[in-house]
Amino acid sequence: MSEKYLIAGGTASELAAGVEAAVSEGRLPPGAMLPPVRELASRAGVSPNTAAAAYRLLRERGVIETAGRRGTRVRPRPASTFREEIRIEVPPGARDLSTGNPDPALLPPLGDALAAAARAHEERPAMYGTGDDEELIALAGERMRADGVPAGPLAITSGTLDAVERVLAAQLRPGDAVALEDPSWTALLDLVGVMGLRPVPVRVDDEGPLPDELGRALRAGVRAVAITARAQNPFGAAVSAERAGALREVLGAYPEVLLVEDDHGSGFVDLPLHPLAGVTQRWVLTRSTAKAFGPDLRVALTTGDPVTLGRLRGRQRLAAGWVSHLLQRAVAYLWRTDAVDAAAVAASYARRRDGLVAALAERGIPAHGRTGLNVWIPVPDETTAITRLLARGWAAAPGARNRIATPPAIRLTVSPLGVAEVDRLADDITAALRPASSGRYG
Repeated sequence: MSEKYLIAGGTASELAAGVEAAVSEGRLPPGAMLPPVRELASRAGVSPNTAAAAYRLLRERGVIETAGRRGTRVRPRPASTFREEIRIEVPPGARDLSTGNPDPALLPPLGDALAAAARAHEERPAMYGTGDDEELIALAGERMRADGVPAGPLAITSGTLDAVERVLAAQLRPGDAVALEDPSWTALLDLVGVMGLRPVPVRVDDEGPLPDELGRALRAGVRAVAITARAQNPFGAAVSAERAGALREVLGAYPEVLLVEDDHGSGFVDLPLHPLAGVTQRWVLTRSTAKAFGPDLRVALTTGDPVTLGRLRGRQRLAAGWVSHLLQRAVAYLWRTDAVDAAAVAASYARRRDGLVAALAERGIPAHGRTGLNVWIPVPDETTAITRLLARGWAAAPGARNRIATPPAIRLTVSPLGVAEVDRLADDITAALRPASSGRYG
């Protein structure tokens, strides 16, 4: 290897994590050559199969590329391969719990909403220069104020990531540090990498980001902080009232930091919102309708301080211009008619999610999933766990998609899972993580 780099780790995930950390920290620059598989295995003291699996993980994550006889090297732009596009190959007959999608059976039918939007379009066609739908803006404002979000201007964007990208691009510059939950949403990790920003991990527990961790990141000089209010993907955390108070106290000492708050859980989570919005001078809070109404609607409602929202709108006008008024009016119709019973939807996900977490606890396996669609399960080795689960008919997502510095884990989405299947899945997870000859997990 041409660069000085200590290869360490006894598993494929550990080896891959070490290389990825060296890339992100600049110790392995783009184009740096990596040793052949057998040389990597010899240096690390592992089998060639383990070394090959580590390289496979790094290729899947877009960190490295292999070009035949020219060898293996760090990709010129490793962040340009999107983590969500790394798919587990699901064999025929296996259940796919890796997608992160909502349950289609819990999404509202869109026929009436789209028909109503079409009728409104015929009466008042939206043309160039038309503002956002007034009814949707009013409904969003009422709901946010009822949840304790500070009053502020509103904008409509094509989903949460659209809002976050525009805000970060307007406020930050390449090289700036951003505090991200660890584990975090894969698309946000990709976005930060593509924008040339530097992620600073903040560990989470079931009640959200840890205040001490956030304080450490702020002292290190981050320019922005991204926090998920509820249904944190992939960990399932929800910021509690007590945790929100502690986080506000920490953030209050850094009023110049941009706070980006994601409340995509609105509409399908049964825990109340405890917003942090307003504790800093620059802030945004965005609510996607994807999980409650359907990902294809591509509508999010965003509020924030006047300066930040003004910058967001300015960048939007220079790019897409606006979100389709047909989609805006469809969402307004769904809200106005209470097309989704949020409590019933939340209860349906909770039965599956809480049931799986409890069943795993009974078997001595810790798991996390306080809200939302996913269960996060720490594992000794992701590749082994996923391979063994696939052999038992279940596809899980590797936690490497979501992790910055936290230990290995797998993510299971409960949306395709029936309540009656929970115990069988828990048994299969137990078998995958705990070989017959071993004792309790951990």
